[in-house]
Amino acid sequence: MIIGVLKEVKTGESRVILTPIEVSELCNNGHNVLVQSNAGYNAGFLDEDYERAGAKIRKTMKEIYFESDLVAKVKEITPKEYPLLRENQIIFACIHPAANTEEVEALLEKKVIAFTAEDTHRYGSPNCEIAGKLGALMGVHYLLSIYGGSGKLICGIGGAAGANVLVLGAGIVGKAATDIVASLGANVTLMDINIGVLRNCKELFPKNVNTVFSNQKNIQNLLPSIDLVINCVKWPKHRKDHLITKDMLKLMRRGSVIVDVSADVGGAIETYRATTHENPIYEINGVLHYGVDNIPGAVPYTASTAYGASILKHIEALADRGVVEACKKDGYLRRSLTVYKGILTHEETSVIQNRPWTTPEEALSLTDFKHFDMAPKATSTSALD
Repeated sequence: MIIGVLKEVKTGESRVILTPIEVSELCNNGHNVLVQSNAGYNAGFLDEDYERAGAKIRKTMKEIYFESDLVAKVKEITPKEYPLLRENQIIFACIHPAANTEEVEALLEKKVIAFTAEDTHRYGSPNCEIAGKLGALMGVHYLLSIYGGSGKLICGIGGAAGANVLVLGAGIVGKAATDIVASLGANVTLMDINIGVLRNCKELFPKNVNTVFSNQKNIQNLLPSIDLVINCVKWPKHRKDHLITKDMLKLMRRGSVIVDVSADVGGAIETYRATTHENPIYEINGVLHYGVDNIPGAVPYTASTAYGASILKHIEALADRGVVEACKKDGYLRRSLTVYKGILTHEETSVIQNRPWTTPEEALSLTDFKHFDMAPKATSTSALD
C-alpha cells in the first residue's frame, strides 16, 4: 500500500503523525511511504531522516493526496484539502467529526473511508496525558501577575500557602494534570463521578490531593477558594448544560484561571472558546481562560514520538489486511470508522448533526460477531436517546 504522511497546516501545530521509526517499520513490511517535505521538521525529524528510513519525499500536499492509498495526519482535514480527496481513499486523522459539519460533508461527498484517530486508542491517547500535564503547567504560568493572574505561586512558601487547584475529571487527562500540580505543592481537589476511581486516586496521589464527588453544587461550594480550575471532563456533545456556568464565574476571585484541556465549545465550561498558542488566553468576569485546543502541539517531539508509536498498529493493520479485516480484528479501530464510501458510520456525529447513520458493522457487511474484538462506545451520546 502507498501511505502518505502530511505536513500539518493548523496554526501552532508542529506534530507529525509518523516519525522515521514508524516509517521504517512500514517500509520493511513492504509498503511505500511518501512524506510531505518538512512534515517532521518542527518536531525534530528531517527529510533526510525519513529518506534513510525508506520513505520518498514529496513537495506538496497535492502530490501526497494524488499518489497515496492511505493518507495520515494529526489534525482535522481542512477546507483546502477537500478538493484533493479521492473516492475509496483511506483517511486517518483526528477528525473530531461531531463538531465539524463541513468536514463531514466533504468526507461523505468524496466517498472516502475515514477513521477518526481519537476513537482508536485502547489505552487512551498519549496526547491526553501530554495535554493534562502541559495544561496544568500553563495554568501555573498564567497565575503569575505578569500574565494577568492573581499572583499566586503554585507551591507557596514559608508563611504563605500555595494555590488551590480544582481538577475536574480523574481520567487519563485529569490524573496527568493532578500529578503536575500536586508535585509542585499545590492544594489539589480532584473531582469525578466514579467513587472507585476516587478511591484509587487517594492511594495514587500524595496527601495534598483531596477527592470530592463531582456535581455542580460541590463545585459551587469550592469555587470561591479556588485559584486554578483544570477541566479534564469530556462533556457529551448532546448535553446542553454545563459544570461551570458563566454566572458561576462570579464566585471566583479576580485573576483566577480556568484551563479547559477538553476544549469543548458548549461543554463543561460554558464560557470556553477555542484559542491558539499565539493568542492563548481571554478574560471573562475577571477570570482568565486558557483555551488552546491543540495543547500537545507545543511539545511536538515528545508528542510525535509517543503518538506515532501508539497508532502504528492501526496503520499497519489497514495496510496489511485492508479495511474490512482490520476492523473485524480490532474493535477500537472499528468504532472509529467515521464515513465509509458515502455512508456516515459515526453515531455521535449522527446525533449532533441530525444525519442518518449506519453502524460500522453494517457498512462493512460484518455479521459473524462471535469472532470480533469488541470495544466500548467512544461516547455516551446515543441515537436511541
